[in-house]
Parts: sequence; C-alpha cells; structure tokens
Amino acid sequence: MRNFTLNTNKIFKRALICYAVIFLAGILCAVIFGVNFDINFKGGAKVSYSYSGDVETADVEEAVKGVIDSSFNVSKSTALAGDTKTFEISLVGRNSLSAEKQEAITSALTEKFADNKIELYNSNSVSPTIAGTFFAKSIVAVLITAVLVVIYVGIRFRKIGGVSAAITALCALILDMLITFFTCVLFRLQIDSNYIAVVLTILGYSLNDTIVVYDRIRENERFEPDAEIGDLVNKSINAVKTRNFVTTLTTFLAVMTIVVVSELFGLTSLRTFAIPMAFGLVSGCISSLFIAGPLWVVWKRHRAKKAAKK
Repeated sequence: MRNFTLNTNKIFKRALICYAVIFLAGILCAVIFGVNFDINFKGGAKVSYSYSGDVETADVEEAVKGVIDSSFNVSKSTALAGDTKTFEISLVGRNSLSAEKQEAITSALTEKFADNKIELYNSNSVSPTIAGTFFAKSIVAVLITAVLVVIYVGIRFRKIGGVSAAITALCALILDMLITFFTCVLFRLQIDSNYIAVVLTILGYSLNDTIVVYDRIRENERFEPDAEIGDLVNKSINAVKTRNFVTTLTTFLAVMTIVVVSELFGLTSLRTFAIPMAFGLVSGCISSLFIAGPLWVVWKRHRAKKAAKK
C-alpha cells in the first residue's frame, strides 16, 4: 500500500461529525419506527412452518390476520442447501400463542396453501419476565467487559497516563457499540442474541487496534520525550494505520461474504449477525485510529493547561 500521511486532528473532527449524523438518523428512526427486539429480549412467541413451492409473505399475513388480533411479523428463509423453505410468524412483547391459537393458525395456513405442504417446523415462546432477565444479564456481560477493558488498558499503559488512555479507549468502544445498535435500527434488523455476540466481538477487534496505536505512542515517547503530544500521536497513528487498515479490510471482506450469502439464501440469523458486524468493524478501525488517540491528545492538553494555570 502506498505510503501517505494523515492529519489525525482534522479527521478526528470529521469523524465526530459522521458519528453524530449516524446517531441522529438512528435516533429518529428508532422514535418513528421503533426498535425491533427479539422475543429473547422482550418476550413473545415464534412459530415457523415449512412449505414447498412459492408462498408470498403478504398472503401469509392475510391468512394469519383472521386468527391473531395483535400485531405480528412474518419473515421467510431458505436452508443453505435449498431443500427446506420456511416462514416464521413472530409476536413480540406480552403477546403469546396458546395451543388453540397455534392450531387455528396452522388450519388457516393449510387451508389457504393447500398445494404447498404446510407443516409446523418449530415453535418457541418466552415470557416477558424471563426475557427481561436475559436482557439484564446481557447488559451486565457488556458492562463487565467494559470495566475489564479500562483496568487492562490502565495498567498496561500506565507510563503514558493509564487512566486517561483507558477512558479514551472506552469512549471509542462506546461509539462502536452505538454504531452496531443504530445499524440494526436503520436496517430494521432484529436485535437478538446475535447482537450481543457482535458487540463483544467488536469490542475485541477495536480494543486490539487501539492497543496497537497506544503501543506505538509509548514507544515513540520513549525515543522522543520532548515531542509535542499532538505531533507524537499523529506520527504514531500514521506508523500503524496501514496495518490497521489491512487487518480490518481482510476481516470486513470475510464478513461481507457472509452478508451476501445471507441475502441470497434468506438466512435471517446470519443477516442479523453479519450486517452490524461489518459496520462495527469499520467503526472499530476508525475509532481506534481517529477517535481514541486524538481524544487522548485533547485530554492531555486540557490537563496540561490546568496544570500551567496552577
């Protein structure tokens, strides 16, 4: 890759503007359309049916409306081998499907699609109480990870101001987590257990990239102790940018392959993992290079000014 020098201070400001625009769009979308939580987080019921031939989602909705009074969603998927096609009916929240309701839905579907060999494929329900407990445990897992990140970075980089380095790294990680969340909101993806896996994975990728930057800052500071902090960080980021770009690009291409496969075969479970993962990887690369380091510079300069006044 051809060598080039970046002005991280300018990119820092532009990156913050881009993040702000995405967050604003995500918030507006969440307010207008809501957030699509899985039954594991909000409670509810899911029932899926296998079928043959062609079945339109609109026709399934029409058949089910005569049985279910509350709101529901219908989605279709196809097994990777292409021999099993299913559609799923989901009710999120306090809505549930009794055995009688489920039998009524099955009867309505088999009657409407008599030539499509409709058969019950899977059924699952989660109470709101259990869903709330699962959601709380997921949040606790993320928070524990964040605390461990602060402790680890604080100890490892104590020679360059461990606490400040840890907090700015955490700020970058929070931006990455928000990006994955608003990606789900903007693409109307269901937030399920895959989302927690995405968040924890992105935390690892982004933190690793940030540590590479901090390692180079620590090394350069050892050789240039009198260098201005902004110049030192800019030089350090430019020294590792190619490595971070290439690492992210290779992983991004692999994830995009999963996105393509999920779109071609209608694999919803892969889609809810791969799409936020792709955006999270890009955000992790940007935040580790152009948020954590420059934000740490702002912190150090602020502390230096306060010390000078005293």
